[in-house]
Amino acid sequence: MVILAQNWAQAFMKVNPGKVIQVSGGGSGTGMAALINGTADLANASRPIKDKERKQLAKRRNAEVEEFRVALDALAVYVPASNKIASITIPQLKSIFRGKTTNWKDVGGEDKSIVLYSRENSSGTYAYFKEHVLEDEDFAPTAQTLPGTAAVINAVSKDAGGIGYGGIAYAEGVRTVKVAPAGGQPVEPTMENATSGKYPLSRFLNIYSAGKASGVAKEYLDYVLSDDGQKIVEGVGYYPLPKEATPAAE
Repeated sequence: MVILAQNWAQAFMKVNPGKVIQVSGGGSGTGMAALINGTADLANASRPIKDKERKQLAKRRNAEVEEFRVALDALAVYVPASNKIASITIPQLKSIFRGKTTNWKDVGGEDKSIVLYSRENSSGTYAYFKEHVLEDEDFAPTAQTLPGTAAVINAVSKDAGGIGYGGIAYAEGVRTVKVAPAGGQPVEPTMENATSGKYPLSRFLNIYSAGKASGVAKEYLDYVLSDDGQKIVEGVGYYPLPKEATPAAE
């Protein structure tokens, strides 16, 4: 979410001279740790807060966490443009990233070895993929971990056997593959399919605060959830919140 947050911060500061928002990257786990430690006022996370993080925050900050849904993402599966495979099922994805399926011919592609690219384990994208695709089993030891979805995309774009995953906002120089749930039909990671829940790897992107946000942090959150803030979501390549979605999850 770092590129999205940087765009929000720049736009907010432009319309609020003298108010400063500083944005740092590093993955959802890094952001949550900073919020718990009190070194950040807000934490961006592409996965829900963990129970242990919620408890740590309550203990360290003496506050209950507040969650704000700020955007919608379709976690896409990426292959290089030269790979003509049209779709893939979640069970096939699991087999690939577990290291059980190692050749593209076994999932309808060419006779070519599959090369895995993944995110680092502090990433919310990594955690989401591990839970929803691998069913909390381990990635294959051959999977190459990279610091950021942009790095995954770059690697896949240059590797004829490559496959990776990440937020839809980064789909440049590669091709997204339709994904089918077990026993279901392949679905494209479009805004309509993500909003309706039809795409099986859709997720909300969140911002967390320790207790109720106040001051500049509250003003920034209000901006993020405003029409102008949601236009930035779409401009970066994620999807704005559906109108019927509640900004803050219960």
